[in-house]
Amino acid sequence: MRLDPGIPEGPIHQKWQRHRFEMKLVNPANKRKYSVIVVGTGLAGAAAAASMGELGYNVTSFCFQDSPRRAHSIAAQGGINAAKNYRNDGDSVQRLFYDTIKGGDFRARESNVYRLAELSVNIIDQCVAQGVPFAREYDGHLANRSFGGAQVSRTFYARGQTGQQLLLGACQALACQIATGKVRMFPRTEMLDLVIVEGRARGIVVRDLSTGEISTHVADAVVLATGGYSNVFYLSTNAKGCNVTAIWRAWRRGAGFANPCFTQIHPTCIPQSGDYQSKLTLMSESLRNDGRIWVPKKAGDDRPAGAIPDEERDYYLERLYPAFGNLSPRDIASRRAKEQVDAGRGVGPLRNGVNLDFSDAIRRLTRDVIEERYGNLFDMYARITGENPYETPMRIYPAPHYTMGGLWVDYDLMTTVPGLFAIGEANFSDHGANRLGASALMQGLADGYFIIPATIGNYLARTKLERIEPSHPAFRDVEAEVQARNRRLMEAGRKRTATAFHRELGMMMLDRCGMARNKAGLESLLAEIPRLKERFWAEVNVPGESKDLNQALEVAGRVADFFELAELMCLDALAREESCGGHFREEFQTDEGEARRDDERFSHVAVWESTADGPKRHIEPLTFESVQMAQRSYK
Repeated sequence: MRLDPGIPEGPIHQKWQRHRFEMKLVNPANKRKYSVIVVGTGLAGAAAAASMGELGYNVTSFCFQDSPRRAHSIAAQGGINAAKNYRNDGDSVQRLFYDTIKGGDFRARESNVYRLAELSVNIIDQCVAQGVPFAREYDGHLANRSFGGAQVSRTFYARGQTGQQLLLGACQALACQIATGKVRMFPRTEMLDLVIVEGRARGIVVRDLSTGEISTHVADAVVLATGGYSNVFYLSTNAKGCNVTAIWRAWRRGAGFANPCFTQIHPTCIPQSGDYQSKLTLMSESLRNDGRIWVPKKAGDDRPAGAIPDEERDYYLERLYPAFGNLSPRDIASRRAKEQVDAGRGVGPLRNGVNLDFSDAIRRLTRDVIEERYGNLFDMYARITGENPYETPMRIYPAPHYTMGGLWVDYDLMTTVPGLFAIGEANFSDHGANRLGASALMQGLADGYFIIPATIGNYLARTKLERIEPSHPAFRDVEAEVQARNRRLMEAGRKRTATAFHRELGMMMLDRCGMARNKAGLESLLAEIPRLKERFWAEVNVPGESKDLNQALEVAGRVADFFELAELMCLDALAREESCGGHFREEFQTDEGEARRDDERFSHVAVWESTADGPKRHIEPLTFESVQMAQRSYK
């Protein structure tokens, strides 16, 4: 496998502009001769499809939801980062770049991260022009707040609904292009495989989730914007439909998979309340601006929060990390919360949470101000828990939320398969071993609005592509493989549901490949997962027919891919004998319990290739010319 990141020459602040100038262009009159498939309609996918449609390409867009507006980007709450420096507090493109590199524990590609910081300022202008209702100060200026891992206020927000409002902006742009005919939209349609012709991605095989019909679609390039794979764990904050199938099928067809063990646990989620739950609910990181996190100093203290005096509380993040306090990065805040609960200082009926307390902020700012900032989040918490967070602290605990790993891409966001691009959370490129809060929306929109419309044109202008039809043998062969896979699922033993297998797999993964990992636990998983996978294929119960609406078949196919992904994650975590960001190997930590990197051996991207003999590990070395690598410190 050849890993050429294609990083442009020159100083880092000139790379993107120089690269744009050196790209080959497609004449406006010729764009209508090219077709592009975009899979996924979250922020990255909707922005990409709308932008390329407006440029004149013939775009075909797919999503498995019943409307593109129901993509999981809608669930993002807290905000989007941009280096506008409206608060005049010392922010800049360079500072956002450095914070992102440092937050990712120096495991991201420098050039891609700088481009992301550089484009962040354009994203806000784009979204304001679309009418996204960002919060504003009394004088009309756009408001900002802080997120973890930063000492400036650079996060733009729309109360606790930022993802929803940004997605509405992107989807209105997409709807405009659908109306003009430049984008054809296929909702309720799931990608099940990738088709490669003469070494290049030329189309996909999909299933209509309403009718069960399998069909093929041809294009000159394919863009995957299908999000992350946190649902390999059980439970996660992801929507139940979120899955790995699209990028996993691409990996099976030759695309490299980078850093699969780099997963993020979000520190502020509502704790699990029982075994019946199917997912967990996120509470925005923005709450940590005004909420203070604490636990009782005494293990097993079951007094109500209001009955515990301040001197008997441990504000442990403020104590351990005085410079950043409650806005410490997600990986650190999550591990410290787990430590407190494991030590018996958890709160709540199941003692599986920590307190997020707003009483000081309410006294300082008044309840009206807190309600204005976070009212919809407080309402959501109250509806779920039956508790009033204005009067008693929220209970929070970490949960799987985001994945920094994904398909390997070069500077142009193209995978190791020519013509196959991956954008947003589906790729690995910008966040290293830990994503800072409010950076996912930034990456999705940067990739969709500004990067992929330029780089895909460069690929098409430099590539001679023969015209092919859906009747091409390569399409027929892949379609037959998809049909055979579905038949195998339908004809299994019918003893146990796919969800039951998913729960067992996901709990194993969360316990031994989640917030903390060790060699013994990972090796035990690599022994147990194949046995459970074998039982799955022998016993999974998929009733009904494949040529019809069949949600059991949808879930079974996704869980089957989770089994294979779980093995790769464990292999990757086992091979990376260091701790960095969200990858915390218990054997590799400092005396203070912090992650201990091994830059000499592991300052690289681990890229896994699918081969007949099993996964094969390759590396892309990381070099840092504009920042100096150092042990992360938020104290």
